[in-house]
Amino acid sequence: MSSVGEQFPQEQKRVRELLTQYRAIGTAGAFGALMIEQVLQRADRAAMGGDPVEILRAYNELKGCE
Repeated sequence: MSSVGEQFPQEQKRVRELLTQYRAIGTAGAFGALMIEQVLQRADRAAMGGDPVEILRAYNELKGCE
């Protein structure tokens, strides 16, 4: 079983790939892309800040992106 510390960057990568897919949709995916960008920004801030609570919160938010 892996830890959040190991899975967090994997989730960031997955969601970045998802963002690319939303952007490729064009206008129809614009709102979704905007929401995903905001999730990624929060995740990046949490990673840079190193606060475990914020990282866990951001990780859960990343997992919810579809």
